Formats: sequence, C-alpha cells, structure tokens
Amino acid sequence: MIVSKRAVIAGKVQGVFYRASTKERAIALGVNGEVWNRTDGGVELVAEGEEEQVNALLEWCRLGPPRAEVKELQVSDSTVKGFKNFTVKRF
Repeated sequence: MIVSKRAVIAGKVQGVFYRASTKERAIALGVNGEVWNRTDGGVELVAEGEEEQVNALLEWCRLGPPRAEVKELQVSDSTVKGFKNFTVKRF
C-alpha cells in the first residue's frame, strides 16, 4: 500500500548536503517525492512509497548525512500525490 508522509527536519541541515543525500537515499529505497529548504533553516520533504521504505527513509532522516546535526524530526501523514521520482526543489 502506498503511503505519503511529510517531514520537517530542524537543526544543522542546510549547507551539509542534506537534500542531495536525502534524494540519494530515497532513490535507493524506491521512494518518490520531493525535498526542499525552508526559510527557517530547516528542511522539509514529502515521501511516497511502500510504508516500509518510507519509514526507512524517515529513520535515515533522523541522522542525515555525516555533517548534519538533526535536532528534531516532525512527521505527519500527507495526501498521496503520485510522484514519479524524487526531486530536490529549489526556490
């Protein structure tokens, strides 16, 4: 069953390759969605896929890449949008 989760990650998560690393991990897990920087210094993402794979991505997000310092991860359910891949959004 396809699930969709939204996550907001706080801490030292910008300028440490968090978004690019999240994309790599999502693709490796077969998860679709998008990730972007927030104006408050955090990162936000929407992840869609099989529940087990989405949960694995969210667990990885608790640590992030080596230079990241995740202070908080807030996860909520989201509406499935039918993403076809995983992208880094830039504003």
